[in-house]
Amino acid sequence: MARRCQLTDKKRNNAFSISHSHRRTKRLQEVNLQWKRIWWEEGNRFVRLRLSTKALKTLKAKGIGAMAREAGINLNQF
Repeated sequence: MARRCQLTDKKRNNAFSISHSHRRTKRLQEVNLQWKRIWWEEGNRFVRLRLSTKALKTLKAKGIGAMAREAGINLNQF
C-alpha cells in the first residue's frame, strides 16, 4: 500500500541530506500518516482513514464531508 494521504493525496518528497562538509546525498521525506477513526455525520457511522497530520488539522476546520467532496472520495467505501 502506498504511503499516501487518502484525503489530500500527500506523498513523500525527494530531498537531500546535507552533511557537515556540505556533501549532498539523496533521501526521502516521508509523510506523517496516522490511521484515524472519524465520525461521519451524513453516514451516521465511523470511517477509518489513513490521513496526514496536516489533513487532520484541516479536517477540524472544514469537516469530513466537505473534504471528501473536494477530493472526490465516496466515504461509503471506507
